[in-house]
Amino acid sequence: MMAEGGRRKDAVASALPFLLVFVVGAVAVLGFAPFRLFPLPILTVALLLALWLRAGSPRAAAALGFAYGLAFFLAGASWVYVSLHEFGSMPAPLAALATFLFCAVLALFPALAGYACARTALPPPFALGLLAPAAWTLAEWTRGWIFTGFPWLALGYSQIPASPLAGYAPLLGIHGVTLAGALTAGLLVVLWQRVTARDEGPGDQRKRGLTFLVLPSAFCLLAIWLGGWALQQVRWTEPEGDPVTVSLLQGNISQELKWREDRVRTTLETYRTLAENAPGRLIVMPETALPLFLDQVPHEYLSSLAEHARKNGGDILIGVPERVPGGAYFNSVLSLGSAPAQGYRKSHLVPFGEFIPLRPVLGWIVGVLAIPLQDFSAGEATQRPLAVAGQRVAVNICYEDAFGEEIIRQLPEASLLVNVSNVAWFGRSIAPQQHLQISQARALETGRYMLRSTNTGVTATINPRGEVAAIAPEFTAAIVTDTVQGHRGLTPYARWGNYPALALCIALWAGAVVAGRRRRDTSRN
Repeated sequence: MMAEGGRRKDAVASALPFLLVFVVGAVAVLGFAPFRLFPLPILTVALLLALWLRAGSPRAAAALGFAYGLAFFLAGASWVYVSLHEFGSMPAPLAALATFLFCAVLALFPALAGYACARTALPPPFALGLLAPAAWTLAEWTRGWIFTGFPWLALGYSQIPASPLAGYAPLLGIHGVTLAGALTAGLLVVLWQRVTARDEGPGDQRKRGLTFLVLPSAFCLLAIWLGGWALQQVRWTEPEGDPVTVSLLQGNISQELKWREDRVRTTLETYRTLAENAPGRLIVMPETALPLFLDQVPHEYLSSLAEHARKNGGDILIGVPERVPGGAYFNSVLSLGSAPAQGYRKSHLVPFGEFIPLRPVLGWIVGVLAIPLQDFSAGEATQRPLAVAGQRVAVNICYEDAFGEEIIRQLPEASLLVNVSNVAWFGRSIAPQQHLQISQARALETGRYMLRSTNTGVTATINPRGEVAAIAPEFTAAIVTDTVQGHRGLTPYARWGNYPALALCIALWAGAVVAGRRRRDTSRN
């Protein structure tokens, strides 16, 4: 009986770390929009790193990382279920399973980071202060491109725009902000271990040891945060030309009605009314605002929009599917008005939403999901900004603004960024606010205004410091009108992309391995 009770206690004790990281993984989501408690994700990562050190094996560390990641993504990306079930008509059990499996795949990345940290078996200062932050950042970077990428909820986004660490965005991009956050987490654990460590030596020896070990870690921690604050004071780009008045339209067309044939006329009239009441020199409609192929939209309707734009002395950008001879079609934004007609075609498509990957194997999903236009073609990877309303506008459509390295392709030529989205697919979830925070990061990285026109929200203008300047409430028909300034120049991130952040990660990893080996060799001698 006593042996059985002991085994039960051992089982509970061994399960407690996994339960703990599962809980804090879910809590970490409160650090992101709409909650924006930015210290929380860093503190939860710090706890995870501390548990990695005590994991006992690489497999156990990976399991802890997986538990953290699973809870984190189930809480933070639960809107995937809303999209699949409520608007994609996938049966609830299948949608729940698909969401769980999706989050489980995402959880593999923090699991891999944990495995890598434990596998190297470095002394704690080097594992926590150097290797773990690099591994975490590299895992998130990999998540951002593999299988077309899902960079959503990267640690760095939680710091945008209020945290001093946001100052690293124009220098190193969002992965640089992630690295700064992960370094903070690692150094916090190092400091905690130093201060609470028991030294069996004499009091003076313990005092000298603490001074030697604590002060460098505290200095590095302070330097990271003060450095971020100092970088926030830098203006990396400069104004160009005269300010321009912009009007961003939010039609608030519910997703279940958007593509119904009997609602097309109502949708067209909603956006015509909004456009005709918009005073901006540049007017922007959301993604696929017009639920028809361009060649199906009445000519007089387009003419009336163009006429109003000319009356305002500018142009209107229209989100509309565009069909070309041969049957291919694109998710496009087209301009009408004073300038010659121009267009942008979405190049980074959403798997299962805009195209079906591995169609011979996964084509059956088409019959399960009630999603219109599931076979978009991709536009060119590099497209020129649209010269409209006296500005050079870099357009990106919905999910594309989650990829900073793709947004900078149109720089330095572009003076403004425009994102058009339809996140009605995710209902009244936290996804629209998360997407707004992602757009704020892109404004910071590029040193330019970001203009967001969405179907149901969040429609807003964001200044080059990543701050929301004007915003419409979600789920209302609205016009956001603001005066914005075009900018020129290149931030370091716009010039070099992710390469400096990745180089730092590699340098930290290599430094940790070299320093750890030297420490082991010294201790042996």
